Amino acid sequence: MNCKKWIEHFTRNKQNRPEPDWAAPFNIPPAVLAPVLKSVEQFRLGDGGGPASLIAFNRESFRSRTNEMRQIVDLWFAEEAEHARLLGCAVRRFGGRIIASHWSFTVFCLCRRALGVRFELQVLTLTELVSTGYYRMLRQHSPDGPLSAMCELILRDEARHVAFQRDRLMAAGCPKPGLRGWFWRIQFLACGYAAGTVLWISHAACLKAIGGTRGEFYSEITRQIMRFIRSLQRREKRPSVPALWAKPSTGQFQLAK
Repeated sequence: MNCKKWIEHFTRNKQNRPEPDWAAPFNIPPAVLAPVLKSVEQFRLGDGGGPASLIAFNRESFRSRTNEMRQIVDLWFAEEAEHARLLGCAVRRFGGRIIASHWSFTVFCLCRRALGVRFELQVLTLTELVSTGYYRMLRQHSPDGPLSAMCELILRDEARHVAFQRDRLMAAGCPKPGLRGWFWRIQFLACGYAAGTVLWISHAACLKAIGGTRGEFYSEITRQIMRFIRSLQRREKRPSVPALWAKPSTGQFQLAK
């Protein structure tokens, strides 16, 4: 993996980040504001508001591979913490509270700690993919300009986070060719829908209140997950050894020159 590219990206991405106008007036009906505020409060906790770092029991096996990888991981999670700051600004704008715990986040962290860094990295990748679906719906249906501007900033970051995860997986030789790769894709898709379902259970009231639907949500996360899987397939390296047999247009097989 080109570590230099990602260090330069995360360093450069700290610049040119227009802050949403949190002081702008807003007029959101109470029936819409309540579920939106509750959702943003919870999302702040999950998107960088908790431990902004790898927390798996064997996390150092990944972070300590090289000094560059340690730096990349730290820069990546610094952006996640920035998302929590932005979401916290939205919470305060709407008169909410900064929460420190939620059942879904507790389960999320327990799984990350117990099942190892390889699983944690997959969970975080899937979280970024389904979160992209959430932020896209929130931006599209947002009843508030600064909230929409916040989503725009976060989506810009998440697009590059997803690209980083793709490069990381490809550098690790994943997915493997053949049947092993097929099984990997199936489990990745299944885990992605599981992550998306947990998100929907926690945030459906918000998305419905602003005009979103369950069909729209699942269509969006399907698009994000399948695009990620296809991007891995497109980047798979073909064998460098030339084929022994070629099939010309005549339909007859002959020895390739």
